[in-house]
Amino acid sequence: MSKITVWSADGPKQAIQAKETEVGPLKADEVEVKVDFCGLCHSDYSMWTNEWGFTAYPFVGGHEAVGTVSAIGELVEHLKVGQKVGVGWVSRSNLNSPESLSGDHNLSAGNEMTIVGRYGGFADTVRCQSVWAIPLPDSLDIKSAGPLFCGGITVFNPMVQFDLKPTDKVAVIGIGGLGHLAIQFLNKWGCEVTAFTSSPDKSDEAKEFGAHHTVSSRDSEEWKSLRGKFDFVISTVAVDMDWKAMTATLAPKGRLHFVGVVPSELGLRVGDLMSQQRSISSSPVGAPQAIATMLEFC
Repeated sequence: MSKITVWSADGPKQAIQAKETEVGPLKADEVEVKVDFCGLCHSDYSMWTNEWGFTAYPFVGGHEAVGTVSAIGELVEHLKVGQKVGVGWVSRSNLNSPESLSGDHNLSAGNEMTIVGRYGGFADTVRCQSVWAIPLPDSLDIKSAGPLFCGGITVFNPMVQFDLKPTDKVAVIGIGGLGHLAIQFLNKWGCEVTAFTSSPDKSDEAKEFGAHHTVSSRDSEEWKSLRGKFDFVISTVAVDMDWKAMTATLAPKGRLHFVGVVPSELGLRVGDLMSQQRSISSSPVGAPQAIATMLEFC
């Protein structure tokens, strides 16, 4: 048994305080990472407040952790002590599941999440199955890399999954934590990027991130000039919108993709999509290989 310092809360919305706790032996397929930096995600807040109803206390958040491998289990061969890695939302998968065997570890049933029922990255060290400790390229600034392991891969994953092309016209709904990363990725991908924002004063900021155009997300009348334009629209917001009007902005075979969880039903009919072969989809975070690809792309 060894002791580490964690930053934990004993109940919903209770103070987060430094405490010393014991951790058991490192599992054979795990690595231990000395945390140098860790991002703060809205999911950490949701878990701290028990918004989703399954938080176990004492709660230790942090799932955008980057640092240095400090110990490796006896079965780990592809990582070494001293290597820079990051740990995101998922910390363990069943490597023999059909999903993992096909490369979709993130979709494997029963995945262990880094801050669900275990200690996350707001601590001296964090542990995970070695496949989920993703090496950081030397060119990447470790100080700013943490958010890539949740927000970054959440918006990058569908770009890879749906084979976006540099010639595609794309739109990003919302330019918050997820949206500002999506705009940067899509611009670098080569796409023509339109940002939908509810705040007119963020228009210049969106363009600094890489948006070529900005549109009000509050005024669906303004969207009429965009009918049939977009090959791909990614929604990063957690609010209701006029989704029927939004699907009308899709080009034939266009896709409306959700990475933000909206509170209500979408209110769409199949007929709204079928005539132009439009699609609606959603996705969680990405698999280890997708994360590695994203880091190299950065």
